[in-house]
Amino acid sequence: MDFYDNNSLELLAILAFGFFGSLGHCIGMCGGFIVSYTTAKMDPTASKPSQARGHAFYNIGRISSYTLMGALFGFFGSLWEATPMMRMIMFSFSGVLMILMGLSLSGRLKFLSFIEFPITKTAWFKKIFFSQLNSKSKLSFYTLGVLNGFFPCGLVYTMLITAIATKSVVLGAGVMFVFGLSTIPTLFSLGFLVGFISQNRFRHIMIEISSLIIVLYGGWTLYKAYANYEIYLHPIENSSMKCGTGKCGAGKCGI
Repeated sequence: MDFYDNNSLELLAILAFGFFGSLGHCIGMCGGFIVSYTTAKMDPTASKPSQARGHAFYNIGRISSYTLMGALFGFFGSLWEATPMMRMIMFSFSGVLMILMGLSLSGRLKFLSFIEFPITKTAWFKKIFFSQLNSKSKLSFYTLGVLNGFFPCGLVYTMLITAIATKSVVLGAGVMFVFGLSTIPTLFSLGFLVGFISQNRFRHIMIEISSLIIVLYGGWTLYKAYANYEIYLHPIENSSMKCGTGKCGAGKCGI
């Protein structure tokens, strides 16, 4: 599978994308949600381990949603043959989306507000949110995390396109699981460090770094689109280069 020819590089790219994206974007997108459940459900006099359990359940819920969506999108991707042309289209779309998101995050474009529907204003969301917000059960933190995981989010959209490209339920789930893990440091600590992380100067620096990382990842994704376009233009030549003498049995290269 071409997408995972460079496993380590792809993994580092997803981790960087999720971590820096969460510092710049998720603080603004999910920060209000986290502050709401922190102030409403957590006793400020409770021990730190007790508060940490609540935040942990919330993050596990979030990652559960991401992983489920990744598995579903990986399954969708497996339903058709991922030809080089199809991969080129998907990577091109994803790369352009990332670059637009990065520019929007830095304030140079108004794009994220266009693709992120304000789900928190819908009646069904408010009903579930307030019922779980008023619940005393630890499980309610998990439910709130699951709910948060389905927030319309440009970062999530981008990773779901990546999950489709894996053409695998397991790998699609893995992409979203790794992405979710990379957002934990920011969103877990936000409940404890609301004041510091929300400071204008700190957040401005993180937004600029995040924007740059997202744009660079978009450029890397566009490069993958170009690589697949080259394979589309020269399929026999690329098959020969991948095969090489003695690397596969006769007839296995398709040439």
